[in-house]
Amino acid sequence: MTLHDRITSQFADSAETKRHAAAIMTGPIAAAVEAMVAVLRAGSKIMACGNGGSAADSQHFAAELLNRFEKERRPLAAIALTTDTSTLTSIANDYSYDEVFAKQVRGLGRAGDVLLAISTSGNSPNVLAAIAAAHEQDIRVVALTGKGGGKMAAVLTTGDIHVCVPAERTARIQEVHLLVLHCLCDGIDALLLGDLQ
Repeated sequence: MTLHDRITSQFADSAETKRHAAAIMTGPIAAAVEAMVAVLRAGSKIMACGNGGSAADSQHFAAELLNRFEKERRPLAAIALTTDTSTLTSIANDYSYDEVFAKQVRGLGRAGDVLLAISTSGNSPNVLAAIAAAHEQDIRVVALTGKGGGKMAAVLTTGDIHVCVPAERTARIQEVHLLVLHCLCDGIDALLLGDLQ
C-alpha cells in the first residue's frame, strides 16, 4: 500500500463511519438539540467537558454558541470547563484530577442547566464524576461517546440523552463527534432563529 492509498483509505473509512452513524444517531442528536434549546430559552446554560481532543471539542462547542456558528444571533450561554488552568490545576493538586470538572459543575451549575459530557471511550473518570455532580444538582446530561458508551452508558438516567458513535476507532469517533457538535450548533440556531418548518 502506498502513502496515497493509505490516505485515501482514511477518507473512505471516515465517510463510511459517518454514513453508518447517520442512520443511528439522528434521533439522539435531535433530542439533544431540543433539550439544549429549551435550556437556553429558559435562561440557563450549557457546560461542556472532556479530556484531550474532547477538551478541544468542548471549547469549540462553547465558542460556537457564545460567539456564533454560521448566522448572526445573540450570544448563547455556554462554558467549557476545560479552559481555566488555575482552577483545573488547583483542583487536581488539592483533591484529584478526577474532580476537575465535578467541582466546577457543583460551583457553576444550577438546576435546569445541561452538561455536555464528552468521552470517546465513555470511561473517563473525571467526566463520570462530572455526570454524578450534575445529577446531584438536577442538571440534565447529554453524553457524547463511542465504543458502546463505556461506563457512562450505565450511569445515565432517564432524563439524559446518549449520543453514541457506533465505532471503535478513536480517530473515527472523534471525527463524528465534531460533526455531531456542528449538527448541535446548526440545530440550535435553526430552532432559535425559526429556520425550521
